[in-house]
Amino acid sequence: MTPIFHIALLRDWEEARAAGRYAVSTRDRSLADVGFIHASRADQWTGVRDLFYADVTEPMVLLQIDPALLDVPVVEEPPEPGSAVTFPHIYGPLPVSAVVKVIPLPPARADTAAAGPPAQVAGRQERPRESFSRAYFREMFFNVALLCVVIAVGLIGAVAGHAVSEDGGTGIGGLAGVAVGVVVAVVLFRRRHAPG
Repeated sequence: MTPIFHIALLRDWEEARAAGRYAVSTRDRSLADVGFIHASRADQWTGVRDLFYADVTEPMVLLQIDPALLDVPVVEEPPEPGSAVTFPHIYGPLPVSAVVKVIPLPPARADTAAAGPPAQVAGRQERPRESFSRAYFREMFFNVALLCVVIAVGLIGAVAGHAVSEDGGTGIGGLAGVAVGVVVAVVLFRRRHAPG
């Protein structure tokens, strides 16, 4: 069975080993608080570490869990309503015997850690500050604005071409304006998306 993963503070894992079961849902939240233990697939845990554990300086470990060794359900669920992404949630305490590997974790990426701790709302970790929908629509509006720039410069070119010559000047001026507008739009797009 495909393993799932959970990021744990080393001290929490040591306590769990002594007790025989692990009952921490996520950072600073217990299984009793949340109702399940947050877990990740192999392609998800680094993002979770970078987002929610970036400011942690104490030792952490990555628990590799064999779901076949669990005596409680594992349910794939979205982190919030409407999300297409799902995460495995363990609905009950994690028996130490289901953890097949314990991997010491280096701190999260330095550039993420420099940004400071993630915000907390009523004791819960806040989701990323900008939702996917907001980022998507922001980019769409920017791209529509660039298209408007191309059309506006094209119209200005057409008007200028018409003023110079009524026979074909409008079309030539419009094409020249669109070409200039495309160049301006490309420059603006590259400036907005320049690294650093």
